[in-house]
Amino acid sequence: MPPEEEAGAHRRETYNMSRLRSSSLEIKEKGTEFLREQLDAAQKELKLKDEECVRLSHVRNQLEQELEELTASLFEEAHKMVREANVKQAAAEKQLKEAQGKIDVLQAEVSALKTLVLTSTPSSPNRQLHPQLLSPGSSRASSRPGGHTRNKSASGALQLQTEPTPTDVASDREDKEVQTHSWKRARLDSVLFAEFLSWKEAPSLDRSSAFISRVYREDIGPCLSFTCSELSESVQCAVENNSLTIEPIAMSTLHTVKALERGGPNKCALSGMSRPCRHRIKLGDKENYYYISPSSRARITAVCNFFTYIRYIQQGLVRQDVQQMFWEVTRLRREMSVAKLGYFLTEES
Repeated sequence: MPPEEEAGAHRRETYNMSRLRSSSLEIKEKGTEFLREQLDAAQKELKLKDEECVRLSHVRNQLEQELEELTASLFEEAHKMVREANVKQAAAEKQLKEAQGKIDVLQAEVSALKTLVLTSTPSSPNRQLHPQLLSPGSSRASSRPGGHTRNKSASGALQLQTEPTPTDVASDREDKEVQTHSWKRARLDSVLFAEFLSWKEAPSLDRSSAFISRVYREDIGPCLSFTCSELSESVQCAVENNSLTIEPIAMSTLHTVKALERGGPNKCALSGMSRPCRHRIKLGDKENYYYISPSSRARITAVCNFFTYIRYIQQGLVRQDVQQMFWEVTRLRREMSVAKLGYFLTEES
């Protein structure tokens, strides 16, 4: 080959090699740039994944904490409910025992009252149910100076009586004869007796009954109407609910009036009049005591006696015919009428 052709071939080969090197460098640069871009994109995506993992980890920790708090609160609430249930169960058992004790006491009282009521008739009244029929001598003999008793409006504590004296027997016989003759001479009021018969079919203390409404209007209302109207209403409610307590005042405490006591030994809380007071009343479970005069006590006692007999009829404890019941109710209404006029028996009389 001539030298010129060899030189041209060498130049061409050199040129081709340079072009090959330049294209190789260019390809390498472009590949590097592409890989760098891919790497940046992967790093950005990895960073986003890391942030998402951190956020999800925070959410998981928060949920775990809330779950622990909820579990703890549920256990605490469950323990609290168990404690409250135990306390309520203990209280219920205590109330049950108390109620059973009260039921036993009431059953004993009812048995005793049945015995007394069954032996009491208008012609032969039982003196334990009607202490006003006792002779003055026996009443003074049975009373103790400075004694202290509590009498409920309907069912009080039953006291055992001593053996009747000859005076008591004679007085009982006289009372029986007088009442027998008076019943034979008396005549029934047809209207009043019809009202009583209608009430006797379904006895209750509801004022919708013509009989009870008449007694409230003509006897109970006027008999329990005192100067202190507000206290009068409270007394009437206590008598109706059988929650009134009347108790004598001990001589040693006559001159000591506590803060919870209204009136005083020389002032009646119901009438507001200056009168010697030997008794005081208590309304229900209230701690207040009210001093009352003998006249006020007689009026309250008359109404209580009426409610006592009416409740006995309502409970089926009275074993008498309807006419005898009516005469006894009439007698009790007469006692209320006499008491509201200011007539009452004293220890001296």
